[in-house]
Amino acid sequence: MPKSRRLGDNKSAGKSVRRAVAIFFVIVAAISISMPVQAQSPDDSLRIYAVKVVKTTPFEEPFTGDGIYLGKGVVITAAHVIGRWGFLKNPHVLIAGQSLPARIIKEGSEQIDLTLLSVDEVRLPVSLRLRRNPLCKQSPNVGENVIVVVPEKTARTQIVSPLLIAPQLRGRFNTLIGDLVAASGSGVFNAERRCLMGIVSRKVDKYDYRNVGGRIVAEPAGFAGYFVPASQIADFIPAEFRF
Repeated sequence: MPKSRRLGDNKSAGKSVRRAVAIFFVIVAAISISMPVQAQSPDDSLRIYAVKVVKTTPFEEPFTGDGIYLGKGVVITAAHVIGRWGFLKNPHVLIAGQSLPARIIKEGSEQIDLTLLSVDEVRLPVSLRLRRNPLCKQSPNVGENVIVVVPEKTARTQIVSPLLIAPQLRGRFNTLIGDLVAASGSGVFNAERRCLMGIVSRKVDKYDYRNVGGRIVAEPAGFAGYFVPASQIADFIPAEFRF
């Protein structure tokens, strides 16, 4: 009889343990369900405008750069992403999970580092077809917060003064972000108004200027990112593609 009672006690204990374990997992599951999913950054909503631009040149490896969707099937990128004689390079745009052939509307140059592409708008999802990506009307101001956008991510930085780069370059590259946080063709957006401020073009050497014994010494301080401003983009876009 004592042995029988011990077996019964073990069975009861086993049931209690299993019940406790089951309750524990139910509680964990309930907590997991009730916990809020980590919210995306509000900046990530701008990634819908970011695209990849692929050019395929005969006898060369395909090259991929970045671009920004403006609306009505139109994409803006840096001219050097496509290169000269772009009509020979069979460009495609990776947008909304698709690879769409692109038509070159207008090619830029070394002076205006922009190229305008067009894809078949009908092949885009309705959610994207209804969107229009406005260009900023205001000029960039030093210290202004901006968001640099590519398909994979966003990054925040600020507009910096051309006084941080070499004097001979300040006239040409006078719209700068403090850090080169994305590649050519990526978009620079105003952090408050969410309008497009420009398209990243290239990196420019940045310096710290110090007074050493009455002499100004320039010390390398990484790179700034030059972007083609919205005012030049607005002038570059042909009238029939403006909205």
